[in-house]
Amino acid sequence: CGAGKGGKSGKHARLQGLLNWLAQFAEPGEAMDHVLKYLKKHEREEIRDLLCTSMEDYAPSDVNLEDFFQKGKYECEAARNADLPQWVLDALAKGKLAPFISDALILRSTFLHVQVENMQRPSAHSTALPIRQVIYGLLLETPQSTEAASPSKQTHELPVVCEFDRLQKTLKKIFVQAASLPTNLCDDHFPLDKLMEVPTSCRQMILLGTLGVKMNFLESIPSHLQLPVAVTCYWICCSEPKVKLHQLKALLLMMVFGELHRITNDPDPTAVRAEDDSTAYNEFLKWKEKKLQYKDFDLDAAHSFCQWQCCLQMGLYLNQLLCTPLSEPDLSRLYSGTLVHRLYQELKSTPSVENLFSSSPKMTRLYQALLNTVES
Repeated sequence: CGAGKGGKSGKHARLQGLLNWLAQFAEPGEAMDHVLKYLKKHEREEIRDLLCTSMEDYAPSDVNLEDFFQKGKYECEAARNADLPQWVLDALAKGKLAPFISDALILRSTFLHVQVENMQRPSAHSTALPIRQVIYGLLLETPQSTEAASPSKQTHELPVVCEFDRLQKTLKKIFVQAASLPTNLCDDHFPLDKLMEVPTSCRQMILLGTLGVKMNFLESIPSHLQLPVAVTCYWICCSEPKVKLHQLKALLLMMVFGELHRITNDPDPTAVRAEDDSTAYNEFLKWKEKKLQYKDFDLDAAHSFCQWQCCLQMGLYLNQLLCTPLSEPDLSRLYSGTLVHRLYQELKSTPSVENLFSSSPKMTRLYQALLNTVES
């Protein structure tokens, strides 16, 4: 059916091939008749009924995709009926807010995906629960009352979101209360539809306050790494079991490598590249290519790194919801599970791995700044 045309491969090529094949028919019924000819006669009517039933279940979207791709304009009845602020609708349409946000806002339920973690321990997502509660509080507008209220009264007033998480290997439904928010952000002047109008300093305060970090601690860190570092500080404080030093150093070395990769692979032809940075980058690549002796998979370390990823995910979502008071990091350079696990294993047996970037004074200073910040 022409799926291989144009040198394409994978599911997109199969879809393109299917569309090309369907284009030769005037109506769906004609295409169905053509398909049924290849089946045994006694199967055709049953398959026809199944196909017709499936087609009835499909309802074409009323979204004008042409307007979306050409003008960036997105309108549909479901969005209009949701009664959401326009900036939220625009951000969701442009991918600036995650589906997690719309699920919490519209469905009042979220699904927390399981990673490769220790199933005998609590879900890795439990570490990031306080961050999610703040997200729910922002979305569902739960300003903290200035009047004294009994705990029972406050409990009933707080909105609840249903989370689907795991309990060991079983899917579990958990009802989570949204967090009460400070009145200086969530009073009558700053509902969700006016969140973009809140001063950046105030939005930044909410973000960093949730993560338990002060801005002055991040001043020595490049702006695009401030959010991951703040999340790492939160992870160290809230992770259970406690984060091991080798795990922390492996993560920070991964961040340094990502920064080194960014500098040495800058597509700007006018960018000045320091020779010692290139040397450090090449030395790291040589280390990375070395064949290491097989070591058992450390499930507890994997669980800890999963907790960090959950915290980072929710930290990113909160930052996006607050209209990015901190710069968004480049996730493609921030974390590689394979590389982080290898660094962790190597650090346990060969502490000198910590000096992988010693030939670059700039990267050495960055690593020390990261380490000093998260340990302070």
